[in-house]
Amino acid sequence: MTRRIDAPAKINLFLHVGARRDDGYHDLESLVVFAEAGDALSVAPAHEVSLALDGPFAAALGLDENNLVLRAARALGAVDGRSRGAAIALTKNLPVASGIGGGSADAAAALRGLAQLWELDLSNDALRRIAETLGSDVPVCVESRSAWMEGRGERVTLAPGIAGAAMLLVNPGVAVPTGPVFKGLTARTGVGTVPHDVPLGDTPALAAFLKGTRNDLEAPAIALAPVIGEVLGELSRMPGAMLWRMSGSGATCFALFEEQHEAEMAAIALGHSHPKWWVQATRILN
Repeated sequence: MTRRIDAPAKINLFLHVGARRDDGYHDLESLVVFAEAGDALSVAPAHEVSLALDGPFAAALGLDENNLVLRAARALGAVDGRSRGAAIALTKNLPVASGIGGGSADAAAALRGLAQLWELDLSNDALRRIAETLGSDVPVCVESRSAWMEGRGERVTLAPGIAGAAMLLVNPGVAVPTGPVFKGLTARTGVGTVPHDVPLGDTPALAAFLKGTRNDLEAPAIALAPVIGEVLGELSRMPGAMLWRMSGSGATCFALFEEQHEAEMAAIALGHSHPKWWVQATRILN
């Protein structure tokens, strides 16, 4: 009866910020993909909801009421008001507060897994509506497929045909709080100017398209944590790197490669030169 659910890392290939809205959020536009690297959950029947943690980054998480997995379980349980239980186990492989949606992916995986365990007849649209109440990045993680993300994150349009490019993820071991990054914004690209119908089925086409975009949060994040600039500089020097950028509000950065062995060699090189950094060669889920 135990079910395993993957929670792949969410990568913002670009992130444009628009005007601040009346609700305090900013309008966003982003092309989001998911990586083969990620966290993992399992859910099993139990009399009450519980959460056990393991994995290399488990110590950075709390088990209080703000834990996103537990919040997801409570939100899903409130759908019909029935009391249900589950033994949830989370293997935390991704750095915490790192701009690759680890907590959001975990919450979305909990929604998917618990909906199956509890035999709830809910569509992905219904799960996304619950996800909206948990955080801006959670709705796009419900299906964990390449997608355009707009609004404050609640408007999700699947983007099939994105190249399954080789990718290197690097986090320098610093947490960058999202609020101060947004407060440090001095330039906004705005939203609604990027075409959504461009063929992106191979890595060179994807990289060429992305060079006409940016992550508006990169500059203010570097101002808060200059080591992000160091990471980007290192990625720019990796043989075969076609594009390098920060994801989300940081501090994780990524580089795209056409060949998997290029990403793996870059991971080995950076692992030797910066042993305290988290370095992961992976691929975009296709």
